[in-house]
Amino acid sequence: MSDAPLHLAIDLGAGSGRAILGRLSASGVLLQEVHRFQYAPRQAAGHLRWEFGAVLDGIRHGIRCAQTAVSSLDGHIDSIGVDSWGVDYGLLDESGSLIEDPVCYRDARTAGLVDDVCGRISREEIFARTGIQFLPLNTLYQLVAHLREGLPAGTAQLLLVPDLCHHALCDSRVTERTNASTTQLLRVDEGRWDPLLFERLGLPLQIMPDVVPAGTELGTLSTRHQRELSVGPVRVIAPATHDTASAVAGTPLTPGWAYISSGTWSLVGVERDTPLVNSAVAHANFTNEAGAAGTVCFLKNVRGLWILEACRREWETAGVKCDLATLLDEVDAVGGIAGLVFPDHPRFFNPPSMIAELRRHLIETKQPPPDEPVLLAKVILDSLAFRYASVINTIEALTGRHIPGIHIVGGGALNGYLNQATANATGRPVLAGPAEATATGNLVVQAIARGEVPSLANARDLIERAMRPKCFTPRASVQWIAAGRRYGDIEEQCAA
Repeated sequence: MSDAPLHLAIDLGAGSGRAILGRLSASGVLLQEVHRFQYAPRQAAGHLRWEFGAVLDGIRHGIRCAQTAVSSLDGHIDSIGVDSWGVDYGLLDESGSLIEDPVCYRDARTAGLVDDVCGRISREEIFARTGIQFLPLNTLYQLVAHLREGLPAGTAQLLLVPDLCHHALCDSRVTERTNASTTQLLRVDEGRWDPLLFERLGLPLQIMPDVVPAGTELGTLSTRHQRELSVGPVRVIAPATHDTASAVAGTPLTPGWAYISSGTWSLVGVERDTPLVNSAVAHANFTNEAGAAGTVCFLKNVRGLWILEACRREWETAGVKCDLATLLDEVDAVGGIAGLVFPDHPRFFNPPSMIAELRRHLIETKQPPPDEPVLLAKVILDSLAFRYASVINTIEALTGRHIPGIHIVGGGALNGYLNQATANATGRPVLAGPAEATATGNLVVQAIARGEVPSLANARDLIERAMRPKCFTPRASVQWIAAGRRYGDIEEQCAA
């Protein structure tokens, strides 16, 4: 039996996680999903929270499943790494125990805090220091809200979600830079916590962990986990722990092209060697997040498929079956434009009823609100495509560089209707896939850290050869051009 190393990528999304075993080599890319698990946020102790015990149980079971799978894959588990969404955190006491379950970024505790904070430090200064877009869910505002409520007695350290997972696995107490950059508390030019922001806002700098780069070996799986999970001393390696950074690392990106990491959120951006921080970028509310291998993810958050998934949950609750594949086929068969909304309107962040909010928005913009799920789904997807086009045009203006095409990865890469609509709306070719870009990027960083792949560029070459993306060519039509103008008016109206 060969002793070829395998790596385990734990990819945590906002509500569900996956354990994917894999390796990269000159002979190709191996990926095998060994476990999938759920952990929806719940109301507890006055806030919407993540049940961290459920997250950790899912990770532990994923390791067990991976250990079972290795015998058929001719190797052994060499390392494990966790990536997740950004901004959310947990608090540890001196002994390293989690004091309370982390609050979810969709909780209402940060309402109005962006303006409050910017009353103490100007938006211009915060952006110049951090290069990060202003979103009420950012860790900065969450920590301000937490401090107002009162930090729990005994708070000794703050760790972001993937760092909490690594801590549980090997007792590490550091934070990885890509996710740390999402907090809006890290200096964009230095990659360290900004003491001025902490001082001016009265935030506790002493609870913040040391910042380490992606690819840092954090330790080995604890002896308790080794014993209980029947595995050896597996290394724990910090991948690009922010899922966007991992997704971009796992994208065989053509130089100069934009990417869209498409899922609950859509992250629309370009890869750069340096941050882009100026007044025009600040006004457009773009962000400079740290990427793998010293790159910068220059991007904007777009609300994404969260809107459609929220509607599907409502339809299912009402007894209307909405299988996604069937729904998309029916959407594709509908001609014309059923209506358009501005997906990034704050009203769509977490409303009591997404369907009702969409209907109200359509009425307010003098459009008939459809009753049928198929037509409302078409409204959502067409609107996302036009929003992508708007953001990409803004990137061209901010960077002064032409964007010849778009590469879509993540779960949304499987949405053929949205991919074609994006090509139509942007007038650019679209490459779609891999759907597992985030897990692939996680594995890439682990493999580079272990010396199995020499560089990010080399890894992307391997991915491109192994995972051929699907191409969507724009189909110009008078209808789409007219709809683009109508969408532009709606976006301008909503932004006013």
